[in-house]
Amino acid sequence: MSVPLPSTAKPRGRIDAIDLARAGALAAMAGYHTLWDLGFLRLTPENYALTPIGRATAHLIAGSFLLLVGIGLVLANRGGVRLGAYFGRIARIAAAAALITLATSYAFPQSYIFFGILHCIALSSLLGLPFVFAPVWITALTAIAFLAGPFFIVHPILDAPELYFLGLGRLRPDTNDWVPLFPWFGMVLAGIALARLGGSSVWSERLGRWRAESGFARGAAFAGRHSLAVYLLHQPILLALLYGLVSITGPHPRAGAASFRATYAANCVRTGGGPEPCRVAARCTEQALRKEGLWGSGIPYSAEQRLQAQGLSQRCYEAAEGTDAAP
Repeated sequence: MSVPLPSTAKPRGRIDAIDLARAGALAAMAGYHTLWDLGFLRLTPENYALTPIGRATAHLIAGSFLLLVGIGLVLANRGGVRLGAYFGRIARIAAAAALITLATSYAFPQSYIFFGILHCIALSSLLGLPFVFAPVWITALTAIAFLAGPFFIVHPILDAPELYFLGLGRLRPDTNDWVPLFPWFGMVLAGIALARLGGSSVWSERLGRWRAESGFARGAAFAGRHSLAVYLLHQPILLALLYGLVSITGPHPRAGAASFRATYAANCVRTGGGPEPCRVAARCTEQALRKEGLWGSGIPYSAEQRLQAQGLSQRCYEAAEGTDAAP
């Protein structure tokens, strides 16, 4: 199949439909981050953003952004590569990524973001440019290789922290946002291939003719055109609002209960306890800690409180084991 190279005709400016799609991805991202913030601040019983469904949603959102990055690379360079604009955009994204790393290393030193979505976009924008002009079949095959790579390429040497950005190690680093090249650069390449397969007529003429006319659509398209600024500002605003809320309402009364019970039961079984007594003891211990005022303060236990909590746990397990052994 013959697919034309990016058109050398003069670009027609931004495409509202693409900006609107980017705005939709931003809205989904803001919703996910709100869910994460609610859990982080203990305003919900658990952090639902960290459940399997929550993680799958996060992957879909990241994938949509990176697919749009690939499409954007083709559209931005369909009239020829303007080096000043190209490197200027990458420099802005890289600077924003560095700011995210600096801010999160202060706010979350144990799980700061060292290679998140912005880091991946900056590097992928550099690596992806040659594929804008390569034959589409090469781009498509390379996309498949990156998407499938983590399933086939795993080696202990790739667990080195300096190679975490590749995403091919056996371990997942402790970080709040990790978007490594494997598999995510594959989504950028898929976006490039998709834009190339559509041809210049689809993007420049059919989609290019559509204009955002309603106030809502124009506002969304504006957000899509300034997605980097929205990305940088939305999370501090969300956290400020929700910090204010939790200072008034306090944490949810059931915050952390399910994860405490699961962790307690797993540790109990690992140290030789029976599964059923451990499950019962986990529930008993949680209730006992609440009754004694040792639950959810957020302040590390004193030595006396630690001994008290250990005693409550021991009595709960002994009672659970006795109940399990009863006829």
